[in-house]
Amino acid sequence: MGAQLRVYKRRIRSVTATKKITKAMEMIAASRVVKAQRKVAASTPYAQELTRAVTAVGTGSNTKHPLTTEAENPTRAAVLLLTSDRGLAGAFNSNAIKAAEQLTERLEREGRQVDTYIVGRRGLAHYNFRERKVAESFTGFTDEPSYADAKQVAAPLIEAIEKDTADGGVDELHIVYTEFVSMMTQTAVDSRLLPLSLDEVAEESGTKDEILPLYDFEPSAEDVLDALLPRYVESRIYNALLQSAASKHAATRRAMKSATDNAGELINTLSRLANAARQAEITQEISEIVGGASALADATAGSDN
Repeated sequence: MGAQLRVYKRRIRSVTATKKITKAMEMIAASRVVKAQRKVAASTPYAQELTRAVTAVGTGSNTKHPLTTEAENPTRAAVLLLTSDRGLAGAFNSNAIKAAEQLTERLEREGRQVDTYIVGRRGLAHYNFRERKVAESFTGFTDEPSYADAKQVAAPLIEAIEKDTADGGVDELHIVYTEFVSMMTQTAVDSRLLPLSLDEVAEESGTKDEILPLYDFEPSAEDVLDALLPRYVESRIYNALLQSAASKHAATRRAMKSATDNAGELINTLSRLANAARQAEITQEISEIVGGASALADATAGSDN
């Protein structure tokens, strides 16, 4: 019985140490998600004004730019998948990967060859384990992405869409990321970044029914689009990186809180078992003492007779 009590005490110490770790990780994730939310809010005005500029140039000119004109028969597409470098975030990464795989299957059914670009070690490990081809990957900054990281990710994608498909380019650019809705809700979504649908862009920016002024473009509308649309892609990717980071921290906080609560319940259960084992040990010792005293009394009475 003493051995069983030692086992319970050892397990309680182990679970208590784990609980301290998960509680600390929960607090760290809670502080990081607040910072990530602030960055998302700070990046929104720039993205909105940039979207208005892109809409104005696209609707105010008749230029057929490769970044705003859809291919008649698209044959290749690029899919950018945003995951995290670390785990311990519940279903955060698996949901994003599942959404990317569903998008890839749909594009392939429509006759497109898909090139996959991945941000985050978890997504890269998933594709490498299944021996799936990855065009390019980016790691090491998913917890706190910067605009420079977004430019690094956007550069090969913009280069790919500017190339002809015969030279290894793509006709479409899609992105899969986790949208931060609230502390309790994060949703994996997919969106087409390029070619731009001006109606959708105008609707997102709130300028669909707005009468835009007429512009003269110098040196040309095409040159303006060349300058604006890469910035638009970078800002969209940056916003998606921030959304994904905030979602990951929220998912980690929720997962660690659940782990902490489970550890507390397990400690209570083990404590009850340890108390029961201790009580059983005490009862057994009392029974042995009483039995020994009774036997000694009987032996003394027998010797007196």
